[in-house]
Amino acid sequence: MNQEKVKIFSGSSNIPLAEKICEQLGLPLGKVKLSRFKSGEVYVAYQEPIRTCDIFIIQSLSHPINDHFMELLVMIDAAKRSSAKTINIVVPYYGYARQERKRAPREAISAKLIADSLSMAGATRIITLDLHADAIQGFFNIPVDHLTSLDSFSEYLRSRSIPNPVVVSPDPGRASMAEKLANYVDAQFAIVVGDPADRADARGFKLVGDVKGMTPIIIKDIIDTGKTVRPTVDLMQREGALPCYVIASHGLFTNRALELLDHPHIREVAVTDSVAHADTGGERLHVISISQLISDAIRINTQGGSLAKLFKSGL
Repeated sequence: MNQEKVKIFSGSSNIPLAEKICEQLGLPLGKVKLSRFKSGEVYVAYQEPIRTCDIFIIQSLSHPINDHFMELLVMIDAAKRSSAKTINIVVPYYGYARQERKRAPREAISAKLIADSLSMAGATRIITLDLHADAIQGFFNIPVDHLTSLDSFSEYLRSRSIPNPVVVSPDPGRASMAEKLANYVDAQFAIVVGDPADRADARGFKLVGDVKGMTPIIIKDIIDTGKTVRPTVDLMQREGALPCYVIASHGLFTNRALELLDHPHIREVAVTDSVAHADTGGERLHVISISQLISDAIRINTQGGSLAKLFKSGL
């Protein structure tokens, strides 16, 4: 790959992932100065020429999300004013995605606002992973490469030689993803249904499917506080299931979520490195890198080809 024409830069949200991506591509991580004024305003200055270059900016919209989002916007603006040829934004975790529609009167659709802001700032392409809702792709008027971690999770699950697995969707919103994973790993499928308002104590929902004597694989796109996962695990235990595996594309782990998930009926919690994690997850936390997936997507975007070949499962 021509390092004179393709350059990778990172915001401050997930530098370890950016470094892994650069290593996969055989490119150095681009030099950019990121700082804050005393007032908290963001300052960005690229420390190398990017005129006529295809640049890729890697920035997850993770905590503190508003700081990271504003930093990304300023990085895009600085690249546009520096005459970059294309400005490709790699957003492994797309924050505000859970606000993709109005659920009550007078609410904002914040996921659309994020999309509009990135486009207006000057982004020419978005590369992201496992959006909370597929429809968010339609919020953009620029190309969106929507990657999936399902193949990575499938390989991880096969390596565990799980006895009698059953993939469990903890809510109807994940049913499609859970069914795809079940088909690929040749497992049975179950779903938890009920009123989301009553899920905190696991009494307001029920299981559709059979998990007795089986090993549940609970799949989510995001683990935030863990307060929807833990009751699902308790339900599996009451239904006679074996200890569970929990997998999620994005592990935010706010409000002591990892402590909540340190449960004797959870064998392992597996997430990707779309969000940077401190080494505080203990033995139960397993992090799967998506650096190869993203580096392959970058290579295809710069050299040509189809992203479909990245997904062995064809999902």
